[in-house]
Amino acid sequence: MNRLSNWVTITQWVPLYDRQKFVADATAAAVVTLMLIPQSLAYAQLAGMPLEAGLYASMLPLVAYALFGSSSTLAVGPAAVTSLMTASALAGLPASNGAYALMAALLATMSGLMLLAMGAFRLGFLANFLSHPVISGFVSASGILIAASQLKHLLGIGLSGQTLPQMLSSLWQHASAPHTWTTLIGLSVLAFLILCRRHLKRGLLRLGLGHFVADVLTKAAPVMALAVTALLAWSLSLDEAGVRLVGPVPAGLPSLSWPWPDADMWPHMGALAQAALLISLVGFVESVSVGQSLAARRRERIDPDAELRALGASNLAAGVSGGFPVTGGFSRSVVNFDAGARTPAAGIYTATGLVMAALFLTPLLRYLPQATLAATIVVAVLSLVDLGVFKRTWAYSRADFAALAITFALTLLVGVEAGLIAGVGTSIVLYLWRSSRPHIAIVGQVPGTEHYRNVLRHQVITDPQVLGLRVDESLYFANARYLEDQVAHAVANGPAIRHVILQCNAINDIDASALESLETIAQRLKEAGIALHLSEVKGPVMDRLRRSSFLQHLGGEVFLSHHQAVTELSQLNKSASM
Repeated sequence: MNRLSNWVTITQWVPLYDRQKFVADATAAAVVTLMLIPQSLAYAQLAGMPLEAGLYASMLPLVAYALFGSSSTLAVGPAAVTSLMTASALAGLPASNGAYALMAALLATMSGLMLLAMGAFRLGFLANFLSHPVISGFVSASGILIAASQLKHLLGIGLSGQTLPQMLSSLWQHASAPHTWTTLIGLSVLAFLILCRRHLKRGLLRLGLGHFVADVLTKAAPVMALAVTALLAWSLSLDEAGVRLVGPVPAGLPSLSWPWPDADMWPHMGALAQAALLISLVGFVESVSVGQSLAARRRERIDPDAELRALGASNLAAGVSGGFPVTGGFSRSVVNFDAGARTPAAGIYTATGLVMAALFLTPLLRYLPQATLAATIVVAVLSLVDLGVFKRTWAYSRADFAALAITFALTLLVGVEAGLIAGVGTSIVLYLWRSSRPHIAIVGQVPGTEHYRNVLRHQVITDPQVLGLRVDESLYFANARYLEDQVAHAVANGPAIRHVILQCNAINDIDASALESLETIAQRLKEAGIALHLSEVKGPVMDRLRRSSFLQHLGGEVFLSHHQAVTELSQLNKSASM
C-alpha cells in the first residue's frame, strides 16, 4: 500500500481534502485557465501545431500530473522551450497528410515512455549533466530564437530559417515589405501586453481594487487582447486586407488514440528518439527547478523520481490526445501558487475549464490574427533571456563561462539540439579537465592551533623532514598520474624529507587506477628512504582500502588526524637524531 501511494500520489492528499482546499484550488484554477487559453494557443503556433492541439496538450496532462505528481502547485502543459524544441525536431521531416501532428504526438509519447523508465529506475541524476550555465545559455538563446521566429507573424513577412543567421538573412530580404495592418496589430498587442505586465496590477491597486481582483484582471490581459483583435478583424474584414487569421478551429474534445508511425516515418525514428531524450531532460530540469522553488516557499518537498513518473504520464496523456510534449511551466506554476492553489486538484479544475473552452470558445477564434498570438509568445519569452548571466559567470568561473558561451552560441548559430549537446559535452570535458588536475597544497600548522593550511596562503609552521600534502579531490583514473607527478616534484624540492603525509579529508573515493598510483608512490618513496602516511581518511574510503593489500605494503601509518601525524612523526625524527 505504501508503494502504491508513492507512485499514485493522489492517494496521499485526497483523504485530507476539504471544502477550504476546494475553494482555494477552484479559485486558482479560474485564474490559471484565463492565462492558459491564450498561452496554449500561442505555444501550439510556436510548435507548428494546429491551435486546438495547444488546448489538448493542456487537458489530460494536468489530470495525469494530479494523479502522480508530488508538487501541490506545479502546472503542466506546453512551454516555450519545449515547443521550440518540438518545432526544431520536426523541421525537415515528412509533414504531409497530417504527418506533422502525428509525429508531434509520437514525440510526446516517446518522451513520456523515457521519463517513465527514468522514474522507474531512479535515473533522475541524468539531468544533473545539464549544468546551470548550460541551461542558462540554452534557455536565453532559445528565448531569442523564439522571439525572432515570431517576427514573420508580427510583421506579416515571409520569414524562414531555424537558426538566428538564417532568420536574420530572411528578415533582411523581406524587411522592406511588412504588412501594414499586421504590423500595426502585432506591435500594438505587444506594447499592450508589456504595459499590462509591468504596470496594470499596480495601477488597479491604486484605484482601490483588491489584490485578487487586480491579479485576475492582469492575468486576463492576453484574453482581452485576443477578444479585441478578433472583434476588430471581424468587423473590418481584415482577412480581405491580407491579415493572416487563425481560421476555423474545430470545437470539441480530442479523440484518444495511440500514435503509431507510418511506414514513411520509420527512417526518422532515431532522430525523433534523440529529440525526445533531450526534450525529456530539459523538461524535467525545468519542471523540478520550478517545483522545488515553489515547494521551498511552503516548506514542502517534492520527490524527483515521482516527478519523472508524473511528467512521463503527462506526456503520454498529451501523446494519446493529439498534443505535443509538455512540462511544468514556470509562469503558469507561479500564477497557480500565487493564486492560492493548495493541492494538485487545481490542475484538474483547470483542465475542466479548458474543456469548456474547447467545446464552446473555439468558434470565436476564427477571426483571431496570428499576430496577436505571436505578440503573446514574445512577451512570454522575454523573461527567459538573461544576458546578465554572462557577466556574473565570467567573474566567477571562466570554465563555466565557456560552457555557457558555447551553448548560447551554438544554439543560436546551429540549432537547439546541437547547442544543448555541445553544452553538455563541454561541461563534462571541463569537469574532467579540472578534476584531472586537482588542487594539491603543501600544508603547515597554524601557530597555537591544530589546524593545517596552505603554506602559500598562511603563516604556518613546518618541519623540513615532514611533508604534508592535502589533496582536494577524489582520486580516480584521470588524476592518478598527476598525483604521482606532484608528489615526486614536492619530494625533489625537499632533500631533508623523511615522511610524506597525504591529508585525505577531501578525498571521497579512490578507484582502482588511483589505488595503483598510491602503491607506486609508496614504493618509490620507500626506495628513496621516505615513508608514506595517510591522515583523516574517511570511513567509506578506509573500508575499500582494507579490502585491498595496500595497507599491508604502505610502509607508513594511517592517522586519525593530520595534527596527530605531524606531532608523532616530528617527535620520531627528534628521537632518531639524538
